[in-house]
Formats: sequence, C-alpha cells, structure tokens
Amino acid sequence: MQKFRKLPWRLILKVIGVLGLIIVSNLFFQLTQNEFSFNLAFKFAFSWHTEKFFLGCLVLFIFYGWISSFLGSLKTGSLFYVLVVIGVGIANFLKMKYRMEPIYPDDLKMITEFGMIRDMVGTPVFLLFLLLLAAGIFLIIFSLRKSLKLGKKQQWVRVGLFVLASGLLLYIGSFNQQNNLLRKAYNKTALWIPYSQKMNYYNTGFMGGFLYNLPVDAMEKPENYSEANVKKITKEYQGTNETSDEKPNIVYVMSESFSDPSRLSGLEVLGGDPLEAYREVADRTYSGQMLSQNYGGGTANIEFEALTGFSMELFNAQMTTPYTMLMSEFKSFPSMVSTLKQRGYEATAIHPYNTSMYKRKDVYKTFGFDQFLDESSMKHTDKLENNPYISDAAAYQEIFDQLEKNKKPQFLHLVTMQTHMPYENKYADLPYMVKGDNSLSVQSYLQDIAYSSEALKNFLNELDELPERTLVVFWGDHLPGIYSDEIQKENQGHQLHETEFLMYDNRHELNNQQVTTSPFYFGADLFQQARLQTTGFQTLLSDLQKELPAFEKGMYYQAGQWSKEARLNKKQEKIYQDYQMIQYDITAGNQYSLKEKFFE
Repeated sequence: MQKFRKLPWRLILKVIGVLGLIIVSNLFFQLTQNEFSFNLAFKFAFSWHTEKFFLGCLVLFIFYGWISSFLGSLKTGSLFYVLVVIGVGIANFLKMKYRMEPIYPDDLKMITEFGMIRDMVGTPVFLLFLLLLAAGIFLIIFSLRKSLKLGKKQQWVRVGLFVLASGLLLYIGSFNQQNNLLRKAYNKTALWIPYSQKMNYYNTGFMGGFLYNLPVDAMEKPENYSEANVKKITKEYQGTNETSDEKPNIVYVMSESFSDPSRLSGLEVLGGDPLEAYREVADRTYSGQMLSQNYGGGTANIEFEALTGFSMELFNAQMTTPYTMLMSEFKSFPSMVSTLKQRGYEATAIHPYNTSMYKRKDVYKTFGFDQFLDESSMKHTDKLENNPYISDAAAYQEIFDQLEKNKKPQFLHLVTMQTHMPYENKYADLPYMVKGDNSLSVQSYLQDIAYSSEALKNFLNELDELPERTLVVFWGDHLPGIYSDEIQKENQGHQLHETEFLMYDNRHELNNQQVTTSPFYFGADLFQQARLQTTGFQTLLSDLQKELPAFEKGMYYQAGQWSKEARLNKKQEKIYQDYQMIQYDITAGNQYSLKEKFFE
C-alpha cells in the first residue's frame, strides 16, 4: 500500500524531469544560436517569443518520446537524446561561427563525412564528435538488447508509443506543406525571413528555423506556367551560330575561397600583394568580381549555379543545397556538361578530395560527366608543406594530362581544395600581414592565395603552348569565414560576397573588360565572348545579364549600383519572368523546354 501511494509521486517527478530536459535542451539550442548569450536565450524563451519557444519544445518532446520508445527505456532514451542535442548544438555553433549560417536538416546527412568534418573543425572537436557518436551507438545496442527483457504489456505500450511518435514526426516532416497545423501555429506569431536564414533562426528560434528548412518544393509555380507558354519562350530566345563549328577545350576552375582581401574595408595587406600573379593575368583579359551567394561556405551552391545557369535566388528559401535536396530526383539534368556532350565533347570532373562530399559522385553522374577524378584516382597528389590538401599546381597538372591524352574536345571541371580551411599551421613562412585583422588564420590564408595565384599564372602560361584553342573560366566560390566580427560588420552586404573571376583564351581573343557578374552567367558569357554557338537558354541568360548583371537574395546589381531589391521596368520584368519560368520548368515542372531543345 505504501509503495502504491509513492508511485504517483515518482511518476510526477519523472514527468517534471522530462519536461525540464526538453526545456533545457531547447534553451541550449538558443544559446548556440546566440553565441552562448544567456541573456538573449532567456529573453527569447520567456519574454520575446515564448509561444514559438514552446512550440519548439513540443517538437523536441515528440522526438524524445520517439527515441525513448524505440530504445525501450526513459533513462537510456534521455542519455541518447542529450548526446544528440549536444552534437547538433555544437555543430550549429561552429557553423554559425565559421559560415555565418545555422545548421539545416539536410546538413545532418553529412554525419558520415568523417574526413570533411575533421578538416573543418580540427582534431580536438572531431575527437569529441567521434566520442559522442561511439557513445550513441553503444547506447542503442545496449538499450535494444535490454529492451528484449521487457514484459509483454510493456512491449505493447512501447510499440504503441513508438507508432504514435513516428506518425507525429512524419506529420512534422510535412511542415512546409499547405494546411500543416504546426506551421499554422507558428504562422500566428512567426515573421519568416526567407532571404536570410540566419535572421530566420534568430526570429523564430532554432527549432522554428530548422523546421522551416525541412523538404519543400524547389520553386513556387508561376501562375501562367503551361506547355504553350514555355514553348513561346523557347521560340523567342533562339540560339546563335556566329562562327564555324569550332570546338575549343573548355576548362572550369572553381578555386576554394579565392578572393581579394584588399577589397574589404578596414583591412590593409602589408608585405606585398598576394594576388600579384593573378592580377598580371586578370588585367589583360575578361575579368572582375563574381557575386557569391554565401560568406564562408556554400561551395556546392556556387558550383550548381555555374554548371546549370540556374540562380539560387529563384528557389524557395528552404532549398538550401540543391546538390543534396534536389538533384537526387533526376536521372539527368541540363547543364554545361550536357550541352557540350551533345556537341561531341568528353567531360571530366576533378576534385582533389573525397567523392561523397555534397553527394558529388552521384550529382556528377546526373550531370553526365564521363569520369570523376578524386584524391584516390588522381595521378598528381603533391601538397605544399604542411597543407593537408592536394595543391592547385598538382590539380592543374591533372588537367594537362587529360588535355594531352584525349583527342576529343574536352570539358574539364576542377574544384580545388588547397585554400580550404583550416588555415593555421600550413606554412612555415608567412610574409604577409594585415592591418585591421592580423590573426594567424588571415596571415596563413594570404600565403595560401599567393600560392594559388602563382599556380594559376603558371597554368595559363603553359596553356599558351597548346596547339588547340583552350578557354578557361576561373573563379573563387566564396570568401573564407575567418574575418573578425568587426570586419564582417564593416563589410555587410555585397562586400562579403564578392570574389575574383576571369575568363582566359590561349589565343587571346576575349575582350579586355572588367565586370561584375553572377556565376550562373558564366556559360552564356563565355560562349558570347568566345563567339561560340549559343543555346536558346544561353541567349535568355545573356539578355538577362544585360539588364541585371549580378543578383542573389537581398543583393541586386543594376546600372553600376547595389540595392537590396531589384528595380525592374516592364521589359526587364518580362525577361526575368521568362528566366524564372524556364528554371521552374526544369527543376519543379514538366521539363517542356527540353522537348524544344532549349539547352542544345
């Protein structure tokens, strides 16, 4: 009788303990979102956004119930839940620190990318990650074995709770679908900010922002989308055939974090110019600045834009990484690769790292590359001093091997790694210093881009000796996420998103012109500059580029001026909407434009 009277109190204490755990875990997420500011986290939870905070707690409670019912124990369920919260929270803090953006649901797919994680966070944090992972695996095995000893009644309760929690999680997974009740509950107080996921997470809480980035349609359907209207667009923008059937080799080089620090306000580079070799080439050819979608990261998105001609700006804000969220839906996808292969080219992708990062192995297959050379299949793998990555010079030698051994015209796409973070402890001699932000990371980065700049110059000089015409598009994907908060604040806006780019012709027939552009214009721009036959889609891109030379969400470059919103007249709006229609048609529609050979 005495035990029976004590039982409700034990149950009440357990309930209080679980609820406390849920609230504390959500507060922990808010702390990681706000640089561990207890003041901001508590104000968000209990003053400014209480309703959204507890909606997030509800989701976490369901997730906790799913884990505990799966493992068959509240104790081990609580431990495993804590490990998950700590892991995700730390990952969010580090991503906010280095890339100025939060963790997205799709990022969790990268949990098995051990090499990438180690390189990005360093050995100490990587070891902590492995420890958390090992502890989690141990808990799963231990708890599942122990759960087999539960009584029949307990097993039925466990299965019932697991099915219920699974159903609720599946429903939560449809957060971005119309009439989702949880989304409606958030919408009562949430101010979603699609163009800035960083602010989106700040305003709606970590859980709100995380839910907002669950799977969603790539784009909103244009009101006038139809086969007839797509066909009308394809007829309006006809490809050109300005020259003969010349088929020069084409080389794309996306250089990791290559940018010009001297363009940033508040910084002064001392000890020379790390980009001296780059400028010697750029000043004599078509070159300038490229607008990158992100600061400190987002490499795959810039690569997607450059290869496809499609802009990230047109996608729904939750479509954060097309390589992992979109491309798996397609067996083939129109791109620079498919256009050139239809003209008899052989296509090779080269990335001096592993093949699984951003699902590149699968994505390159979808694009239609004939082969993908990575760190395990490359012949040239030399590194510079203590740099853990294969050097740019070695990667360029890999390109020469392909140009020399193949008789067909070549499309070669290289994504470099030499200048990838971390930057410290790579080189013994650091000749450059920076007034305004002289951290060891910045000094090392300057030496990195100096080596990269010299390697590019040597590569282009060697191309001049080739008998075949060879065209090169070189660009930096984004700025490195190493600058101080003060420098970032002083350069808010397009300054933190402009990298260097150039186009090069070993026959020296391109215009010597300095421009500002976006990566999705590269293919169309190169074909126009080199006077090659353009596709209908490239004609559309060229027309759009004349009116809107560069744009991303919140950054629009028109008539030599930057603004946060596009200001389009009737003619410009028509071209922009045509472009939007074609991008929707390919990424979310019925691909009517493929039937019209718009990309050939």
